[in-house]
Amino acid sequence: MIQAMLKMDFAPGKINEAVNILRSIVERIRATKGCISCSVFQEAGNEYSVVFEEKWQCDADLQSHLQSEEYKSVLMVIEMANKNPEIRFEKISEIGGVEIIREARSQDRKRR
Repeated sequence: MIQAMLKMDFAPGKINEAVNILRSIVERIRATKGCISCSVFQEAGNEYSVVFEEKWQCDADLQSHLQSEEYKSVLMVIEMANKNPEIRFEKISEIGGVEIIREARSQDRKRR
């Protein structure tokens, strides 16, 4: 899985336009092959900061998305930001749940 995150800051006169553009493409992105999730939200405590997050099944799906028409809109919003955005792509090789807690707790009991 790949998690993509863009954090962008905007001038007061651009924030609403940026958020509206991103919200207009979220549903189309969610319907794209390989998309696990896509969200846009304003950062708590900073009304001029927007976070755009996506999760993708695999690198091929992400690469296809980065070449899509929808991503052109994301690039347009990046250009509207008043400074260079924070951009991160995190590749997650393993995901676990409660079994990780159980395993750690059982190992802890064995050491006692």
